[in-house]
Amino acid sequence: MSLSAKRYGALGARDLIVWGLAILLMLGAPLVFTSSLAITMLSQMGIAIVACLSYNMLLGQGGMLSFGHAVYSGLGSFVAIHALKAVGGGTLPVPVSLIPLVGGVAGLGFAVLLGFVTTKKAGTTFSMITLGIGELVFAMSLMVPEFFGGEAGVNANRVVGKAALGITFGPQIQVYYLLALYTLVCTAGMYAYTRTPLGRMLNAVRDNPERVEFTGYNTQRVRYFSFIIAGFFAGIAGGMYALNFEIATAEVVGAGRSGAYLLFTFLGGATFFFGPIIGAVLMVLAFVLLSEFTKAWLLYLGGVFMLMVMYAPGGLASLIMMNVRVAKFGKFGGLLGSYAALAVTGLLAFCGVSSMIEMVYHLQLNEALGPVMRFMGVELNAASSASWLGAAALASVGGGLFMRVRRRFAQRWGDVQGEIEAAIRAKETAL
Repeated sequence: MSLSAKRYGALGARDLIVWGLAILLMLGAPLVFTSSLAITMLSQMGIAIVACLSYNMLLGQGGMLSFGHAVYSGLGSFVAIHALKAVGGGTLPVPVSLIPLVGGVAGLGFAVLLGFVTTKKAGTTFSMITLGIGELVFAMSLMVPEFFGGEAGVNANRVVGKAALGITFGPQIQVYYLLALYTLVCTAGMYAYTRTPLGRMLNAVRDNPERVEFTGYNTQRVRYFSFIIAGFFAGIAGGMYALNFEIATAEVVGAGRSGAYLLFTFLGGATFFFGPIIGAVLMVLAFVLLSEFTKAWLLYLGGVFMLMVMYAPGGLASLIMMNVRVAKFGKFGGLLGSYAALAVTGLLAFCGVSSMIEMVYHLQLNEALGPVMRFMGVELNAASSASWLGAAALASVGGGLFMRVRRRFAQRWGDVQGEIEAAIRAKETAL
């Protein structure tokens, strides 16, 4: 096998194991999480994974910070929902299972149209153009009710036509397995793209566009083709959304959806392929579960984002891979004590800060229920100075201890990295 074939084509044993585990996970997840809410969340995670991975083709692989990626997933949703209505009306002879592909074709078409202008520029200018296009499309969603359905949106019924092998897509479990198949195929397709010459060239355009131009490649063309591919997969995610929820509203093309793609792709880790997958899972957990636990969930989310930007700009995937490297050299056991201390002190600080946040929200939003509230199993009185002083003391003590432990951990981490580098140099010298 040639070097290029190894680099761009064949999968290694580790890749095959990972993909095999992914297939088993998708097949077995509904057998473990059997509730209706769990299966619905699993379906949403599949949709979010495809959307975040498509966004990362721009951000992580191409260095293109887009503020309007929801345009392509959202327009894909609208075209898919209209296609689903046409299938129900008997005017479009397409199986319901292919509706996400209709959304993908729509996303590709809009990316061809809008991407030619968008990718003319790079950097900040590119970001501002995507933001402007996003706002234009969102404004049109309220101005063209014939297509976008106005504020109510457009809805359809996925249970149409004759059942094939007893599959009607009425039960959520049937929809889940269809979306899981799309998620797996799209993830594999986007992973394969990263191993192609075009995918590698996109990385080069991200890192050093001037040198790419010097070698004779057109950087705008590379960005444009990659933008089209990202739009196609975003449209598939939009079609999956339409099939799952049977409705499309103006919210799916709004800036909030684009911001969610950006935020959670960054939190997961845009520099690694599996980072957006982690971010997509976190996005569903935040929007579905965290929002039910507290009204201040957006405040917590913003705080986590700030901390990640300051202390872990590579996202969770970067943290995982750094610790995998440490474990590979047998140094991870020496850090377990420090990690435990960080977790305990961080939890103390979080409990103190979150108690004050919850009391503020309780006074502002639930004043009619009285000042007494329960948080984390503890009864707090939002009108009592004792509760506020206790929460402030817990936050101060926990925060102070956390910073002290973090400094020690940073020193120990530096020592471990030095030991690893010394081991690498010794191995190279021996060779």
